[in-house]
Amino acid sequence: MAKKETKEISLDDLEEELTDSEEVEKVEDEEIEEIEEFSLDEISEEEVSEVFEEGLEELEELEEEEAPKEEIIDERIYVIPLAKARHGPRNKRAKKAIRYLREFMERHFKPESLIISQPVNEKIWSRGIQKPPRKIKIRATKNIDGLVVVYLAE
Repeated sequence: MAKKETKEISLDDLEEELTDSEEVEKVEDEEIEEIEEFSLDEISEEEVSEVFEEGLEELEELEEEEAPKEEIIDERIYVIPLAKARHGPRNKRAKKAIRYLREFMERHFKPESLIISQPVNEKIWSRGIQKPPRKIKIRATKNIDGLVVVYLAE
């Protein structure tokens, strides 16, 4: 085993570092401006509502700008048989059902990447690892980038 190299630090170096950091803290303290004290009684409800309305308007504008919906190329609904998951050990059935779901989607959709949504996963695991459903109805969407997302169809 190789020995770890230890770096020796002298007390003089430590003192220099401390004095340097104290100087930086002094400079930062000088830049702080004092804020005048005020009481909440002096602020009217109209002023408060105006501030909140301005914030809400800004949020709405941001949501409108940031919500470019991805273009969905293809959307299909499938009923996937998961009965094959019952072959083999009891304590691996739900895992195998997820694997069969992935294989089915790769065979039918040929995705670059696949995402199984949380509700689909919870539906398969709802009765535990030993008793997954025999079939499941899903809705799959594919976008321009080749990303396939699997949702629970109702």
